[in-house]
Amino acid sequence: MTKSLVRPQAALPVAADTVTLDVVVPVYNEERDLERCVRRLHHHLAEAMPYPSRITIADNASIDGTLAVANLLAAEFENVRVVHLDQKGRGRALRTVWSASDAQVVAYMDVDLSTDLNALLPLVAPLVSGHSDLAIGSRLSRSSRVVRGPKREVISRCYNLILRGALRAKFSDAQCGFKAMRTDVARQLLPLVEDTGWFFDTELLVLAERVGLRIHEVPVDWVDDPDSTVDIVATAVADLKGVVRVGRALATGKLPVAALRSSLGREPLVAGVPHGMVGQLVRFAVVGIGSTLAYMVLYLMLHSALGAQAANFTALLITAVLNTAANRAFTFGVRGSEGAARHQVQGLAVFAFGLLLTSGSLFALHHWAPGASRHVELAVLVIANLVATVSRFVALRWVFRHHTPNHSQSQGVDQ
Repeated sequence: MTKSLVRPQAALPVAADTVTLDVVVPVYNEERDLERCVRRLHHHLAEAMPYPSRITIADNASIDGTLAVANLLAAEFENVRVVHLDQKGRGRALRTVWSASDAQVVAYMDVDLSTDLNALLPLVAPLVSGHSDLAIGSRLSRSSRVVRGPKREVISRCYNLILRGALRAKFSDAQCGFKAMRTDVARQLLPLVEDTGWFFDTELLVLAERVGLRIHEVPVDWVDDPDSTVDIVATAVADLKGVVRVGRALATGKLPVAALRSSLGREPLVAGVPHGMVGQLVRFAVVGIGSTLAYMVLYLMLHSALGAQAANFTALLITAVLNTAANRAFTFGVRGSEGAARHQVQGLAVFAFGLLLTSGSLFALHHWAPGASRHVELAVLVIANLVATVSRFVALRWVFRHHTPNHSQSQGVDQ
């Protein structure tokens, strides 16, 4: 007797004995390859996987005999089930099954089984142990062994270079059809992933990385399927459109990255040191060096016309505005115009403290050494600014506190 079919958005049936791993095989018109895939995968899970496992065939609106083959396999094997969707889309199929799965870990692989199944246990084990949150197979690792044509090789490497440049992605291979994820994490991230097709993987990985989740990469042995029906050009165009959409969402603050970092981000590695502070300090230092150099140039340019105190005030005000804007975007990763004016006002309060410190230093210098040259004045002001820098960092973390929770990561992996 075949297992009952499940429509999109419907709750999946919960097994009597909860499984640890749910391997999803998304298919569309794969009647020829599906049986071979499921039998091989079923044998591997039984022989090599130490965790209770299940295979879920996710049929995305096939119009050939795929669904009939899937039902026969589900009738034959106890740990095989079928989910049928009335709409196409690999991403849609994965989101539907993963969101409702009762397994501890969900995974997926392509029906052609291009990836050697011996990589499945190394993929899943860090998720079961809690060491990592997501795991991906990588064909671009130095230790991976890959057989595929030059066209696919070039397209894959160029695409991943685009991801690194446009979205600052750090993972190596977004497109390999061999991934796994902790189910509790999946339920929180999947509602924010808009793509329902091939870009689904990339969007999920970018979001996970920005949230600060740990992504485990496994070098894989991979052999290209020469009979693949994937339209490479159409897929590449759709992926590039997805890159633009996700980049815009991150830049405008549409994606609630900070809130997710607060709820999902990993705890600090060292007690009392917020996760991500090291990266913030490095970026703050870069901005600070640039601001100091700009301040020095402005002070020397304005000194003759305005005098020491006025030159200090003007140079400090200009660099304070630029410093707040740069730290807002670069150090603390706050995007979009929302709250920008308020942040500048709060930044000016920080500027007032720096002005008090530097003006006080100038007053003290002129009192004790009235004949000091402008270069001596500048040296005293630089030292005073360095003293104020520590206070500025603490103050700016308070200014952007709602955007950078203490246990978050600004760009995913800062420590």
